[in-house]
Amino acid sequence: MDKIAPQEEPGNEMSFLDHLEELRWHLIRAVLAIVIAGGIAFMLKSFIFDVLLFGPSRGDFFSYDMLCRISTYVGIDGGFCFEEMPFRIQSRTMGGQFSAHVWTSITAGFIIAFPYVIYEFWKFVAPAMHSTERKHAKGFIFVTSLLFFIGVLFGYYVVTPLSINFLGKYQVSETVFNDFDLSSYISLVRASVLASGLIFELPIVIYFLTKVGVVTPQFLRKYRKYALIIVLILSAVITPPDIVSQIIVAIPVLILYEVSIVISRIMYKEEKEKLKN
Repeated sequence: MDKIAPQEEPGNEMSFLDHLEELRWHLIRAVLAIVIAGGIAFMLKSFIFDVLLFGPSRGDFFSYDMLCRISTYVGIDGGFCFEEMPFRIQSRTMGGQFSAHVWTSITAGFIIAFPYVIYEFWKFVAPAMHSTERKHAKGFIFVTSLLFFIGVLFGYYVVTPLSINFLGKYQVSETVFNDFDLSSYISLVRASVLASGLIFELPIVIYFLTKVGVVTPQFLRKYRKYALIIVLILSAVITPPDIVSQIIVAIPVLILYEVSIVISRIMYKEEKEKLKN
């Protein structure tokens, strides 16, 4: 995985069509990896659905026990102490369960194959980078994948349970019962997990934006308070309307923002040194 394509020599520059052809093959290999990983997930139906996907719909899920202890410790009733969720999950279309099986397997395939997808991306952009930058291939792939997987775990163990706990118990009237469609439930879990995984890539995004001169550490520090407001608003939207849940979601994102400022400052200094030399 550490063998990155060498930088093109000035006399052997690739044409636009050559770049498109190169990109096409990188995309084909990335998609193939996702399909293979998705095929493996497809065969692990019981584990993917009964253990992982429907885990947050049960009262004995690990996160609810932890959230119950936290809310009890701080003296706030967050509604996390319960034995069973007051809703059912149903499939209301003929091919609903098969469709859910296929698309869930593809999602799982993307998550599993993410490091290889990043590897293919790096191979495509590496020829345009300096030799010293290409030496950091392993580190880039490792850090990017690690942040994504941490985000996925955060989305699964924190964001998803908070959302399901709130929406699953919410009622406009006692005469209305919650019977959720399978596709609706899966969409919520998928969105929570993938969105969290991508949000945790913020330091990587800031790294590249600083490298190309789009943002600076001064810019990030100047608009820190606005970032705080945006994070709090997003936390209020995707979590129940209690302060404990919002703080739980907001803190990691704010930490990521501060880490991004540090990364931007380091990258900014390196780029200035290159210009001087």
